[in-house]
Amino acid sequence: MGVTLPAIATNNLHPRSISHRSFLSFTPISTVHSRSLTLSPRLRFSSSPTRLRLNSSGPSGPSGPTGGDGGSGGNGDEGGDGDDSNERNREEAMLVLAEVGRGLETLPADLAAAIKSGRIPGEIVKRFLELEKSPFGWLLQFGGFKERLLADDLFLTKVAIECGVGIFTKTAAELEKRRENFSKELDFVLADVIMALVADFMLVWLPAPTVSLKPPLAFSAGPITKFFYSCPDNAFQVALPGTSYSFLQRVGAILRNGSKLFAVGSGASLIGTGITNALIYTRKAFDKDFAVGAEDVPVLPTSAAYGVYMAVSSNLRYQILAGIIEQRMLEPILHNQKLALSAVCFAVRTGNTFLGSLMWVDYARWVGVQRSRE
Repeated sequence: MGVTLPAIATNNLHPRSISHRSFLSFTPISTVHSRSLTLSPRLRFSSSPTRLRLNSSGPSGPSGPTGGDGGSGGNGDEGGDGDDSNERNREEAMLVLAEVGRGLETLPADLAAAIKSGRIPGEIVKRFLELEKSPFGWLLQFGGFKERLLADDLFLTKVAIECGVGIFTKTAAELEKRRENFSKELDFVLADVIMALVADFMLVWLPAPTVSLKPPLAFSAGPITKFFYSCPDNAFQVALPGTSYSFLQRVGAILRNGSKLFAVGSGASLIGTGITNALIYTRKAFDKDFAVGAEDVPVLPTSAAYGVYMAVSSNLRYQILAGIIEQRMLEPILHNQKLALSAVCFAVRTGNTFLGSLMWVDYARWVGVQRSRE
């Protein structure tokens, strides 16, 4: 859009009116002229202390290396596109609410704030209204569940699949390992299965794609905190309209989840092996026959090894599973066939769990926390 200025009477402009201490200074402007002078948006006035200079620059900034206020290159255009997307998201969301006679004041505060800022499209608002009517709508009171359910309405199904498969496969492995002693060692089995369930739940929870409802971070936060705060929860998740993630942010998602899974894996293994060893010592005190074949589990090496395994192998496998295979490949094809989608997810997650079990055995033997018995 052009800039319109009143015409200047040329006989009122004097060379001495150019001040060395200000950008431009003119003697009074004649107001008797009705003509207007329209400047192109590609022309910009600037001045040095000694002369008046006319520079030309594109819409993104100046053409020369000393650009004054042009600065940031194409950010202006990108900002315009982002503003358009945010406005479109806001209009869509408000239209969905108007159709059902709801206002922002009836929504959770974080969701209402996200709608006001244009970060949430109408499709997400519609999903929230549908989830409110479901038997599990009460989970929307909790921020973590709400962000995951809005991104994936089958999130709870996947949690059930993962934990169900985990219980079955872990129990089968314990039965195979203990055989005739299975019933005598139910306390060991229970401790192992509980720790496996905790790990399975976190393996679904942490890498799951989310709809971010987080408020803006405090301005005083450090650069590292700001960087990881801006990263997605899944490195491969689809970004909502008006939102984008850089390559570094997606790498940051892998690193952040890896650190969390290391803590979860180490903690779960530490508790599990600690309970197992405590039960072994108790059994040894009362059962001399049990003491002959019992072997202590190395607590710290096993915990550290399991933490590394979850941070690397499990982290990458579950990020790829949730962000690429399920969200980008299966859901677009089977979006309207929830039963078929759930069945395929069950098959894929079962295969992933089996693969993970095989990889853990090989890794544990490789690092020396488990030994092969001839």
